[in-house]
Amino acid sequence: MSTGYHTSWTIPEENRTDPAYVEAGAAIALGQAVYDRRTALGLGLATVAERAGLAVEDIERIEGGGTTPTLPLLRALARALDSQLDASIDAEETQLSFVPHTPHAA
Repeated sequence: MSTGYHTSWTIPEENRTDPAYVEAGAAIALGQAVYDRRTALGLGLATVAERAGLAVEDIERIEGGGTTPTLPLLRALARALDSQLDASIDAEETQLSFVPHTPHAA
């Protein structure tokens, strides 16, 4: 059983030197990861937006791959989705995973 919601975006060989393509791939991977985690939690756009301190339109744009991620945005999304965000970024692939927090032992 998987504990995370993983999204991967591999850059095609012919586009690996195009910075705009690389940036777009990261935005698409983030959008899919947010959507996957949000729907797995059964949360609506408005709930995630409120938790993240963003507008519903911002969450829609993120999920649509239209937002370049920043560290403050990633932190806000991880908090809103009650998760830890794991990221692996290299020249050929961006992998994002929202991993649910595990309860701490008492």
